[in-house]
Amino acid sequence: MSRRVKTPTEPQPAGPRESQNAATLTEVARRARVSAATVSRVLNQPRTVKPATRQVVEQAIQELKFHPNLHARMLAAGTSQTLGLIVSNLENPFFLDIFRAMEDEAHRHDFELMVQNTDYDRVRLVAAVHQLLQYRVAGVAIIVSEMEPALLAELTDSRIPAAIYDVGQPGEHITSIKVNYQLGVRKAVEYLFELGHRDMAFVGHHPGLKPLQGRREAFLEIMQNYRGRIRYATATGPDSPAGGQQAVREILTGGFRPTAILCANDFMALGALTELRGLGLEVPAQVSLVGFDNIKLAQHTWPPLASLDIPREAIGRVALQAILPRGQGKHTGREWLLEPKLIVRESIAAPPGAVRHTAQTNA
Repeated sequence: MSRRVKTPTEPQPAGPRESQNAATLTEVARRARVSAATVSRVLNQPRTVKPATRQVVEQAIQELKFHPNLHARMLAAGTSQTLGLIVSNLENPFFLDIFRAMEDEAHRHDFELMVQNTDYDRVRLVAAVHQLLQYRVAGVAIIVSEMEPALLAELTDSRIPAAIYDVGQPGEHITSIKVNYQLGVRKAVEYLFELGHRDMAFVGHHPGLKPLQGRREAFLEIMQNYRGRIRYATATGPDSPAGGQQAVREILTGGFRPTAILCANDFMALGALTELRGLGLEVPAQVSLVGFDNIKLAQHTWPPLASLDIPREAIGRVALQAILPRGQGKHTGREWLLEPKLIVRESIAAPPGAVRHTAQTNA
């Protein structure tokens, strides 16, 4: 391990008081000509202080640009106004939308939201949970596809409110939010089948993670239900547009030519669309494309991307409300099962030469 050695000519780092030039509570009290205890009450229990005195103290705080140490105040009071969020991939707009919804809801309840990213790594997930617990967050939401079973037991023992997405069961302090992926995949396949598609492919990522494997397994199970009437292939890549490109390339170079492709999420579908164009295949004239999640970007691609809608804003609100401290939270200890809705857009069409059957839109 390398160690940085200070030389006599190197500027020495200033202490907190010097580097920030920050006023102290004692200086505020001196400026307002009150006791430090009175300043503390103005900060923590303003209603217990006479309006005239409170006004003088607040003016001194403003003049000195005093910023109280919220972390120290929370530790002293034994409470926290910070909530935690852990996600698998902040680059994916699906997780970003949930974060934004949770952040808005947190601010509405006067809480701050601290976020951690795992990149689908179980080790990073465990480290993120431990770090948030060390920060004494009031509650934690885990919106991931990876999970360590021992971690759920640890969360239960901690007794802080928790919300988990797709990776566990509800408990006394744990709210579970799940998506019926099989229903969503079935809606997409049935719609494509009614349009005349008989050659379909599924593009996914991280096949070793249960929620993501569940989407692929749902596709394979539905293929079996059609008893040979549909030819199919599957491929996986990283959770990114590049991963979507990689998976589509693997399918096509393997000799299979699907007329419809279902992607595990819209993020990968963006790359699938790019790859198909790069190979000279028109969407939807030659290949129909369906995503999952219905991120906002889906309606702005060309052609606009059909997708299975998962209500991310609702997930964010429910998760945030579930992890508020006792007495403030809602939904605690419940399980929420969400049903995807197929949003039909211009990336879907009947395959060349197919006899088109009647199909319902926005199922």
